[in-house]
Amino acid sequence: MTDLRSEAVREASSAHPDSGEETAVLPETAAALVELEQLRTQLAAAEERARNHWDQYLRSVAELDNVRKRAQRDIENASRYGLEKFAQEILPVKESLDLAVDNAARADGPSLIAGQQATQQLLTKAFARLGIVEVNPLGEPFDPAAHEAMLMQESATAEPNSVIQVVQRGYSLNGRLLRPARVIVAKAPA
Repeated sequence: MTDLRSEAVREASSAHPDSGEETAVLPETAAALVELEQLRTQLAAAEERARNHWDQYLRSVAELDNVRKRAQRDIENASRYGLEKFAQEILPVKESLDLAVDNAARADGPSLIAGQQATQQLLTKAFARLGIVEVNPLGEPFDPAAHEAMLMQESATAEPNSVIQVVQRGYSLNGRLLRPARVIVAKAPA
């Protein structure tokens, strides 16, 4: 700092080019010149940091825009092709049903039953691979979150508020209820 101050005093006290005479610089003026030079240096550094931050900001905005566009594309693809796995699993079941219908006139009873059982097994396997689980609450306590009561029926053998008959099975997908089981619920005899 003293080097800067003495240099500023030398520059300021050198001969003035227009007048041809020496000018004396006060120490306060030299200090002000040094401080001014330091402020210019700090300003240049701050401007450089500001340019760098602006560049980083622009890159971040561009990256965010790319992420947003990529997410939108993923959402569109998910809605457009989300059922692809389901379709691949269910196609063999449809083909089996088509084969059964095409050959129904020529087939005898036992072979029709065997074909229906094979189709049912195909469908059960497809459901298992897709995470679809059958809800069959026969004998279980009635759960209004998973069952839909069709009616209540007196029963001397079943526990009150338990399912004594399943009218229509329910299904869940990966633990989430797709359709509640429709059931008949036991009540105590009058």
